[in-house]
Amino acid sequence: MSGELAGRVAIVTGSSSGIGAATAGRLAALGAHVVVNSSSSVEAGQTVADGLPTESLYVQADIGDQRQCVQLVARAVERFGRLDILVNNAGWTTVVAHHDLEALTDEILHRTFEVNVFGTWWMTKAAMPHLRQSPDPNVVTVTSVAGIRPAGSSVAYAMSKAALNHMTRLLARACGPVRVNAVAPGLVETPWTADWTEQHEAVRTTSPLRRAATAEDCAEAVLSLIRMTHVTGHVLVVDGGSGL
Repeated sequence: MSGELAGRVAIVTGSSSGIGAATAGRLAALGAHVVVNSSSSVEAGQTVADGLPTESLYVQADIGDQRQCVQLVARAVERFGRLDILVNNAGWTTVVAHHDLEALTDEILHRTFEVNVFGTWWMTKAAMPHLRQSPDPNVVTVTSVAGIRPAGSSVAYAMSKAALNHMTRLLARACGPVRVNAVAPGLVETPWTADWTEQHEAVRTTSPLRRAATAEDCAEAVLSLIRMTHVTGHVLVVDGGSGL
């Protein structure tokens, strides 16, 4: 298949729905082979992979497990012989009111960091030797404005996203010429946020763009960073101006 990314190989974690699925679709539309991933939504993930216009692959893996991260990268390289793009999109959260410190249990804290921070680290570390062999290697991590401002579904979630934003800058400096960037969305329209009526209304009434982001908006931001060949260590905020 011809296209801007023809012949390139990308892994998109957490891509059975939402931002990950939209990103997989945009990359494949430009010619990339995409490895679609999810930890549990196997049927949905396989459906996404089967619907892509390029030869693609679905791999079930929980990135909160280091061994499965290594296996996910290995499956991609075994199938396609190379790796050019890693999109760290998979994440985990649960809603806990920020003021309720007792409700933020150690189990929630550990799981949030295990997936969001350790999983992203393990994926990037496993992918890096293969990315270094690409003529245009990219890592893009989906973080959140909760890592920039005191917001988000829980304090643990916000802490983990702040760690990812700084990890992005550290890896950009340490791993060049591999480019390492991040996309930090604000509120995104997804099935998970469908009943967040108060938050959506606040965005509609106060944001300069008067709406929450869509998964496609975030996918376009990921693609923009992949295309920006002289940008690394950048955290691109996608919040419709809500932080202004």
